[in-house]
Amino acid sequence: MRLKVFGVCGFALLLALSPALAQVPSDETGGSLGFHSSSLRVREHGPRKALGLHPDQVIDGVTVTESSNWSGYAVVGSSFTQVKGSWTVPAVDCTALPDSSASFWVGLDGWVTDTVEQTGTDSDCDGQTPHYYAWYEFFPNGGITIFSVPVSPGDQMSAEVIYNGSEFQVNISNVTTGTSYRKSATVILAQRVSAEWIAEMNGYRLSDFDTVSFGEDYTDVKGSNYAADASTSGSIAAFRDRVWESVMASGHTVEAVPSSLTSDGTSFTVVWKSD
Repeated sequence: MRLKVFGVCGFALLLALSPALAQVPSDETGGSLGFHSSSLRVREHGPRKALGLHPDQVIDGVTVTESSNWSGYAVVGSSFTQVKGSWTVPAVDCTALPDSSASFWVGLDGWVTDTVEQTGTDSDCDGQTPHYYAWYEFFPNGGITIFSVPVSPGDQMSAEVIYNGSEFQVNISNVTTGTSYRKSATVILAQRVSAEWIAEMNGYRLSDFDTVSFGEDYTDVKGSNYAADASTSGSIAAFRDRVWESVMASGHTVEAVPSSLTSDGTSFTVVWKSD
């Protein structure tokens, strides 16, 4: 993995900011997942929270920035119509870090806007008990758990968000088990100016997921990680100087760090660093 100029060591100077709060995703009838630990905060996915203490840096043609809740890659542009991604569901160590959560997803918007159209999986710890599940969210509406797509560590996931001219459709598949789900909705304020592939801290601390791998070089899911906007259709790297990389940090602690893109510009890993 490339060591960035303001990488793990440089983040010792980061401004302390509170991590993102989040809301326990609910099922279609409004029920919750049933987490009961008193120390586990409510979860909510949401837009990127920029730290802004240090200037962004361009490294190998990619703009690297800091966030308190997102780690991964984004591409910016206009009139995005599709984003597709894949990842391997990581196991979490709930004995080492109980009452924690982590989300892995693809989506449109949220990089600099107030809506996010997204779908993904969580690897969470309720006390010392791990929970793995799929979900979607048309933020600012709350997240919805997808019980018809069971999720286990090691499963290969494929997901996409499509805009068809009037509404967004999220599609998510567990390639390992052959189960899938789709949902459409209108998001009035969506601007369609970014696409993302993200590991997210959606609670008061980030689950120890070790490493999560995104993209076809790791999952063999063709056409991931790809996006399409008004001028470009292709891999992350195809967006050239419009590619952004987000390193997650909280206070003086680095939370999660992405690798460089693979040689074909499609894939990367995110390594948990909050130790």
